Amino acid sequence: MKKLPFIFLLLTALCYGFVSCVDSDEDTWNEYKEWRETNESWLAEKAQKKNTDGSDFYKKISPAWDRSSYVYIHYFNDTTLTRGNLSPMYTSTVDVKYIGRFYDGTAFDSSYLNTSPADSIFRTKLSGVISGWAIALNDMHVGDSCEVLIPYQWAYGSSKYGDIKPYSALQFNIKLVDIPGYEIQP
Repeated sequence: MKKLPFIFLLLTALCYGFVSCVDSDEDTWNEYKEWRETNESWLAEKAQKKNTDGSDFYKKISPAWDRSSYVYIHYFNDTTLTRGNLSPMYTSTVDVKYIGRFYDGTAFDSSYLNTSPADSIFRTKLSGVISGWAIALNDMHVGDSCEVLIPYQWAYGSSKYGDIKPYSALQFNIKLVDIPGYEIQP
């Protein structure tokens, strides 16, 4: 009988916590409505961009591990020249150079300010980055340079991260420089 008040109190706290999370998500959704819609419109417009020959400027990439996720990618280099180079796996450590921008072109992050482990290099495990980066880098080979458009769902979602607002679609220029931690699967 002594446990009944404790169980009731615990259930009440859990319900309150759940309702608070739902309200918080809905509040964020409503608070950032204009920002979200602007980002979604920008991404849809960019995805429709065509080359002069009428072909798609961006290629939509969906990984084998989650066909519902995707990014748009445009390579700056001739990928036939890098196709034989190493391509990272999800467990690989990669060296990249990058600059990240919002839909309006404002830069929010860049590896070009780094001096370690080498000039302008950002070293990370593929498993330690946002999903959109993992999708893009998994498609790349050492030496490739590209522009990647990442929908907010595969960036930071409904969360604020530093200067990045919730529901931000992100644009990155990325160069895969090396794979110093290439792991071979058995």
